[in-house]
Amino acid sequence: MAPAKKITKKVQKAELIAREANIFSMEGEKVGSIALPESIFGVPWRSDLVHQVTTAMQANARQNRAHTKDRSEVSGGGKKPWKQKGTGQARHGSSRSPIWRHGGVTFGPRSTRDYSEKINRRMRVGALLSALSKKAKDGEIILVDTFTMNAPKTAMAKGVLENLAKGAAVADLVTKKSNAALLALATYNANVAKSFHNFGNVMTEEVRNLNPVDVLTHKYLIIENPETAFASLLARAKSK
Repeated sequence: MAPAKKITKKVQKAELIAREANIFSMEGEKVGSIALPESIFGVPWRSDLVHQVTTAMQANARQNRAHTKDRSEVSGGGKKPWKQKGTGQARHGSSRSPIWRHGGVTFGPRSTRDYSEKINRRMRVGALLSALSKKAKDGEIILVDTFTMNAPKTAMAKGVLENLAKGAAVADLVTKKSNAALLALATYNANVAKSFHNFGNVMTEEVRNLNPVDVLTHKYLIIENPETAFASLLARAKSK
């Protein structure tokens, strides 16, 4: 049984190396194919690494707005409520004590708290490659030769999504109501970004800025100009 397992692993690895993906035009027609680099799309799935990096990135993006005032920050309370002795009541020095109504808060949330976490470069790149490999394995990557739009046109962007959904046989690309697709542009294109901006289920980003959180949040990853995009991703993979 042991030799059979080794042969199976070799066959799987050979299939992985030889895997190719179709390249579509904006009209949804197949215009070519390209081999998926193993160093980008053949990385094993590391759930522990991906979880650690994504949670750290979400913590770094967290905005700490919750803030309470302690007794020194609450306005008023400068005068002693009553004299120390002779009233028959408990002694108090300020009406802004935490045990008083309208007083300060004890151990409440403070805006000075820092939630950020350190992420090593190799961990960040490794998590991204693992996420890209999972997308490729699940067939959720769509390659487009180029996006050419002379002006921001939402109607044209809608037609492009419908064409790609039909050409790549992924109907939920246009029916999914949230986080349907992430468009990875080779370079920033204002017309393309503005054209897809009105879609609440589509996000645009440059390939060089891809991160595991955005890749895993959206179901489909649409990559423009695969050759240039893969070259940029290979450079990041080599820096790991």
